[in-house]
Amino acid sequence: ELGKQPVFAVSREKRNIVDHIVQATVLLADRRIGALIAVEREIGTRAIQETGTKLDAPVVAELIASIFFPHTPLHDGGLIISGSRMAAAGCVFPLSQNMDLHRQIGTRHRAAAGLSEETDAVVVIVSEETGTISVCYRGRLSRGHDEDRLRRFLTALLVKGSQTDSAWRRAREQLDLTPEGIAKSETLAEQEKSSGA
Repeated sequence: ELGKQPVFAVSREKRNIVDHIVQATVLLADRRIGALIAVEREIGTRAIQETGTKLDAPVVAELIASIFFPHTPLHDGGLIISGSRMAAAGCVFPLSQNMDLHRQIGTRHRAAAGLSEETDAVVVIVSEETGTISVCYRGRLSRGHDEDRLRRFLTALLVKGSQTDSAWRRAREQLDLTPEGIAKSETLAEQEKSSGA
């Protein structure tokens, strides 16, 4: 029964998505091509997706990279990955209103911070000026990621973090917290206690 649990398939799929994001990000950074890639988690980004072009495409490194190549129609905005699909590209992310950040970072980084302040999305940024890879999560910007550090960071948030969230979600779904469900649980507990004594 253990091998039939969907957690393993979901985990493998999420690792595959992380691999493709990392491959594309490193390629873009090496060529100093700017990029803004958001991975949706629990809080939806539908309104922001609607500012761009709907894609509904698989997450593939080559496709991600081609979106951000200069002079392509969608390269100026952000890419949103939702679930296992690239949902939209060319999206306009909200800019952070944090005045301390305005002095230190450019528009692409402020957009990443803005989205991560309003949602729980993980946002990967590639600076076109320096090729530096940064990640923004919950309004906090972490700069200077190399391939291994980016992979560890994304895996921790998107693969391992989602497994914990999924386990809690499954447990909540299985709990019957209605008055009838609680009464049934209490009755079963009493029966187990009396049969064991």
